[in-house]
Amino acid sequence: MNDVSPNPELSRPRGEPAIRTIAMPADANPAGDIFGGWLMAQMDLAAGNVAARRARSRCATVSVDRITFLRPVFIGDEVSLHAEIVRVGRSSMTIEVEAWRRSRDGEEQVKVTDASFVFVALDQGGRPRLISPAASDPAASDPAAGGPAPGERG
Repeated sequence: MNDVSPNPELSRPRGEPAIRTIAMPADANPAGDIFGGWLMAQMDLAAGNVAARRARSRCATVSVDRITFLRPVFIGDEVSLHAEIVRVGRSSMTIEVEAWRRSRDGEEQVKVTDASFVFVALDQGGRPRLISPAASDPAASDPAAGGPAPGERG
């Protein structure tokens, strides 16, 4: 998901829409650029939403394996977050998230950030629990996919 298209209008978000929000003045530095931490929090919310839906339980962020800020986000921009599960282990899953911006006076969407999050499914006591396999889930791990994800105990 690290691809930066020279023609952003030819690129399309990967993954399902998870969150759409507006960047507000409280989220910006004095120059009007949105803080990377605000954008990362929005991406974590989007990934957490997708993780909880897939696990059908509470999930917690274990790690952010990568985050790449490609372009700035400005006050008033509409920010759309798209998330896609790329790996499901026994109790954890890896979710790729893309953030796209659209200025309030335009229609062009531009990818501004992408990241990879690892979540673990939790039981009611807050302990890691197994994620049920989904027959229709192409991201469900198979033995050839390798060992557990970071933070997964197997």
